[in-house]
Amino acid sequence: FKRQFGIGKYIVDFYCPKKKVVVEIDGATHSTDKEVFNDNFRQRYLENLGLKVIRFTNLEVGQNMDGVLSEINEVCGKN
Repeated sequence: FKRQFGIGKYIVDFYCPKKKVVVEIDGATHSTDKEVFNDNFRQRYLENLGLKVIRFTNLEVGQNMDGVLSEINEVCGKN
């Protein structure tokens, strides 16, 4: 995985080029209507490039790292 990787005009949190997987970690600022719209637009852009985007909240990462890593592993295993 590459951290803070540029794809087009966007910078994603983590990117695995071999598996074409993007992992985004969303903080509290991603809960406003404007940010949800922007995140959805950005996700569609990335998916149109053939990438799989998976999202987690900061809370999920902080409280359930094993679950987060398990889901990332599962998604990467399918690609």
